[in-house]
Amino acid sequence: MMLVKSKTEQSKIHGIGLFADEFIAKGTKVWEYTPWFDFSLTKEQVKKLSEASKEQFLNYAYLSKETGKYVLCSDDARFFNHQKNPNVVCIVPKNSEFEEALECFAVQDIMKGEELTCDYSEFEADFLEV
Repeated sequence: MMLVKSKTEQSKIHGIGLFADEFIAKGTKVWEYTPWFDFSLTKEQVKKLSEASKEQFLNYAYLSKETGKYVLCSDDARFFNHQKNPNVVCIVPKNSEFEEALECFAVQDIMKGEELTCDYSEFEADFLEV
């Protein structure tokens, strides 16, 4: 679940991006997995989706390195674009009660209107950089 004000716009990186809609100070938690809001499916559950639903789901979900489950952000967090030197870093918190736990923090001050980016390889099992 997004924890800061953000909005989607055209991205210079790729398609649609997620942009800060307020100043975000370095160290601010910007997103966290919230089980009653975001959700995850096993590979077996994804296989049971209709082809159209599966294609849509896989377009926005990521395969967790930690759990091997697909995670879908229910808000605009699915529009984070990838960068090798992102302004947001995502980590698995220690001692979380949630199997899919992931938290993302600003690693620098982010100005209003700046695109929020993360490094998909930090959390996505099947990420291949093109």
